[in-house]
Amino acid sequence: MNIQVDDFIKQLSSKSPVPGGGGASALIGAVGISLCSMVGNLTSGKKKYAGYQEDIKEIIQRAEASTDRLIKLIEKDAEAFAPLSAAYGIPKDDPDRAEKLESALLTASTVPLEILTEISGVLDIIEELAIKGTRIAISDVGVAASACRSALESAALNVFINTKLMKNREHAIQINKDTWRVLIDGIERCNHVYVKIADELR
Repeated sequence: MNIQVDDFIKQLSSKSPVPGGGGASALIGAVGISLCSMVGNLTSGKKKYAGYQEDIKEIIQRAEASTDRLIKLIEKDAEAFAPLSAAYGIPKDDPDRAEKLESALLTASTVPLEILTEISGVLDIIEELAIKGTRIAISDVGVAASACRSALESAALNVFINTKLMKNREHAIQINKDTWRVLIDGIERCNHVYVKIADELR
C-alpha cells in the first residue's frame, strides 16, 4: 500500500465505507510501533546504552517488520469489507444470501483480529524500551504505549461489530472470547508502561 497520509485522512473522512475503523486501527498501531523504531534508533550506538546494543538492534528489526505488516493490514481490511458490502446487497429472498453474509462477516472479523494479534505480539518491545531506551525519548515510548492501546481497543470493536451479526453464535462467542482475552492483556500492559513513564516524567 502506497498512500499519502493526507490522502488517507481525506478518504477516511469521506462517505466511502473504506478505509474505516479497521484500517484506522492498523494505522494507529503502525504509528505506535514506528515510534519504537525511532526510540531504538536514537538509543543505538550510544555509549551509555552499549550493554543493550544487541537488544536494541533486535527491537528495531522487529518494530520495522511489524510496522510493515500493519500497513499491509490497512489494505487487507479494506479488501475484506468488499464481500461483506456485496453480501448486504444480495436480495433478501435469495436462498444463498444468509450463507454468503455469514461467510463475509467471518472474513470481515478476521482482519481486525489479525491487527489485534499483531500489535499484541510486539508489546514486549514497548515494555523493553521503557527500561532500555534512551531517556531523552522516553516520552515517545509512552506515546507508543498509548497509541497501541487505542489501536487494540479500536481493532476489537471492529471484530465485535461483525460477530454481533453472525448467525453461528457459538463461533461468534468463541471469536469474541479470543478477542477479549488479547484485548484485556494488551490494555493492562500498555497502561502499565504508560503510567510508569508518566510517573517518571512528572
